[in-house]
Amino acid sequence: MPGPAVTSTLGQCDPTWAAPTGSTHQDSDIAVVGAGVIGCAAALRFAQQGLKVQLMDAGPIGMGASYGNAGHIATEQVFPPADPAILRKLPAMLVNPKGPLRLDWRYLPRITPWLCKLLANMRPGPFQHSTRALRALNEHSLAAWQGLLSSIGEQALLECRGNLSVYEQPQSRKSADALRNRMAKQGVAVEHLSRAELFEREPHLTQRLMGGLEFKNTAHVVDPYRIVMALARAAQYLGARFTQCRVTDASLNAEGVELVTTTGPIKARRVLIACGAHSAELVQKLSGQRPPLDTERGYHLMLPHEVGRLRMPVNSLERSFIMTPMAEGLRLAGTVEFAGLKRPPRMARAWGLATQGNALFDTPLDTRDAEPWMGFRPSLPDALPVIDRLAEGRLLLAFGHQHLGLTQAALTADILSSLITDGSATAMHYRAESSRPIDLHPYRLARFI
Repeated sequence: MPGPAVTSTLGQCDPTWAAPTGSTHQDSDIAVVGAGVIGCAAALRFAQQGLKVQLMDAGPIGMGASYGNAGHIATEQVFPPADPAILRKLPAMLVNPKGPLRLDWRYLPRITPWLCKLLANMRPGPFQHSTRALRALNEHSLAAWQGLLSSIGEQALLECRGNLSVYEQPQSRKSADALRNRMAKQGVAVEHLSRAELFEREPHLTQRLMGGLEFKNTAHVVDPYRIVMALARAAQYLGARFTQCRVTDASLNAEGVELVTTTGPIKARRVLIACGAHSAELVQKLSGQRPPLDTERGYHLMLPHEVGRLRMPVNSLERSFIMTPMAEGLRLAGTVEFAGLKRPPRMARAWGLATQGNALFDTPLDTRDAEPWMGFRPSLPDALPVIDRLAEGRLLLAFGHQHLGLTQAALTADILSSLITDGSATAMHYRAESSRPIDLHPYRLARFI
């Protein structure tokens, strides 16, 4: 359970807060490797439990994948992104340099084993297993965010207005109905909207749209970076420390863990690995098992002069991208590229999102001062994250959330908190407030053995 609430900390703490010189050698109750939304949410929950927390990241807080996500609390996305239905479309998608999915042929030898595992998880049994496990997390994720933000007085960072999936072609109605029926069977609240109902929700959308789906039990954040910083500052308020450093080696011992970093050694009784697409090497060092973790390079285009165009996130069923209204403008996101961690970004993919966005409005988008961005989504071939407790609780894992890192971050932090404090945590179940237990076995690292 969370500790005592604190008042809003935005603006009260130095955004560059760090451990004092030499303090990286001090013992902590838990070291959190990764200062993205999942690491910061977990650090806050641990600090609310009264634990001494050492947070660390190779870069500044919140400047990795968490900075550039679409900002959508996507609780409706209960199906793995790699759906068997896309297989027939895959060749055309891969050869289209401007399409929603691109595979860099130079990266093909490296990613082939991962892709084979991905294809194996498209079979009916594994696909249904992943769907059940995603649904189990997503159905509690919005409430977890509301609880976490309420505990620090930052409820205003979350907008609970739902989201729309729209379509342009009359023949797409059949696909929209099929998707609605599939989601309704999974307990997702979804309603088909006529053209008139669609324009009641979002009057600035183009009159060419034929209809859409409305998902009411979803939300979006006003700024993903502000969310991460609010969590980090609240954790600092409760005594957590941050060190910007790179972890070069790690080992477990009877007392806990020792991390070798570029700023010196850090000792702690426990460690949480939550550094997204960069987690595999540390996990292997500490557990002896290397997860099949790869990255989907995601792009966005931020339009700072487009404030007020939309009230809620809108995605296109045909164009496979999303537009999210934020405090600082409109964010267009949604492309996927398989090219690894080292290839330079192809920002033309980000700029191409403006063309896609313009197709959904009668008045062209204002692209003045637009800012393109690319980041690394941590992806596992079964579309499920790793959330686990190993080495008698000395090692905690939270990575591989793919497209749902923001969505599932607060719930993941709650689960990790329970894995530390619950004496029956080895049973690998978590009970969200006023709900049935979540079976945590689908998210264990051992599933890849």
